[in-house]
Amino acid sequence: MSKVALITGATRGIGKQIAITLAKNGYDIAINYRTENDDLKNTKEEIEKNNVKCLAVKGDVAIFEDCEKFVEEVIKEFGKIDVLVNNAGITRDTLIMRMKKEDFESVIDTNLVGTFNITKNVISHMLKARFGKIINISSVVGVSGNAGQTNYAASKAGIIGFTKSLAKEVASRNILVNAVAPGFIETGMTDVLKDEIKQDIEKNIPLKRIGTPQDVANVVKFLASEDSSYITGQVINVDGGMLM
Repeated sequence: MSKVALITGATRGIGKQIAITLAKNGYDIAINYRTENDDLKNTKEEIEKNNVKCLAVKGDVAIFEDCEKFVEEVIKEFGKIDVLVNNAGITRDTLIMRMKKEDFESVIDTNLVGTFNITKNVISHMLKARFGKIINISSVVGVSGNAGQTNYAASKAGIIGFTKSLAKEVASRNILVNAVAPGFIETGMTDVLKDEIKQDIEKNIPLKRIGTPQDVANVVKFLASEDSSYITGQVINVDGGMLM
């Protein structure tokens, strides 16, 4: 019987690469989306190329009822959830003097509250099965902070605290909870940066390159596998040594 992975925010970027990587390793995949578009269609097609099932459910992680419905649909379709990857995230970057209340709240609601909403609805199924892997995508910014990102850094630091606390709560039921903290990764958001800016960033990375979504997906694949069966409550930086 195939293992089942639920991945939020998987229609593009890091989330998409995680979904495809797990699909290549035989996982049936469940993803959510907010609007039907080409990103969703392309992701679903790439996942299904690997002879696995892909269930896509409309819903916003910031809305608890949407998460409840999402998880119900996954259980109805697959009967279980072995791996949960909380990846959905947004940015609303600006200095706090210019930051609107809505800029702060929307980032916290999607990134941190969204992580709670999905996990809260998945955890009872994992507790019943006495098995599960929960992998939360944080950020090095949640560890180090970054000017102009008080909202984003707060949400990602919150995910780290959430990860460690939940790991302690559920370890006795064989549910492992870890966080992955990407550094500077090539995504649609970084593609728009000028080459000079990218070169400046690379100078501050010991490995002298910007990371790829696959670099992050490889660590998620490891944490989802049996090879990580004695690892819980950890934060693994995938940052080319930037924060060492």
